[in-house]
Amino acid sequence: MTTIPIHSLFGVIGPIVAWSFALLLSIASLCCMVATLRSPRRPLVYVASGLLAIAVVLVILPGQHAPLVFQVLIGIVAIALSVAGGGPASQVVLALASRATVAGANGGIVVHDRVDGHDGTREVLRGGTTIGFLERFATTGAIIAGFPEAIAVLVAIKGVGRFTELDAAEARERFIIGTLTSLVWACVCAALFRIAAG
Repeated sequence: MTTIPIHSLFGVIGPIVAWSFALLLSIASLCCMVATLRSPRRPLVYVASGLLAIAVVLVILPGQHAPLVFQVLIGIVAIALSVAGGGPASQVVLALASRATVAGANGGIVVHDRVDGHDGTREVLRGGTTIGFLERFATTGAIIAGFPEAIAVLVAIKGVGRFTELDAAEARERFIIGTLTSLVWACVCAALFRIAAG
């Protein structure tokens, strides 16, 4: 009877356990973010961010690429987490930066104006929620496909498309913060797949 040394057994089972936990944690992170889509809840966004960070660490640990089934599953979850999670993450970061409500009724951001001595508010960068979904989908897809250079094209298109709406300093600041948060979230989600794929 042939016995398998314990270190060899762990060498086979250990990576599978790490990839399995990474997949489960990324699914849990996705569930947290989906729960915040209707009304952002900071604790769930924080938990989702922590779970994603732990999942990234877990796919790094084996030091080898994951089997194809894990690559496919992690890739699907990474894209879904990127698209669904970047919006709530951006809203939390914008709220922390401005210490105020930032989401408008039409997917834009609310800025405060002073016109003719009266304080008022208006919504700028309307459609930002939809644009964010598309931006994160394209960013994550580009990185997963091995073409991260496409991110520069996405940022350029977004900047040119929004240029005329960035007249107020508050709008420019929120545009930059929201875009960077969204891109960082998408890149971390894509990194989860790229590391697992080796």
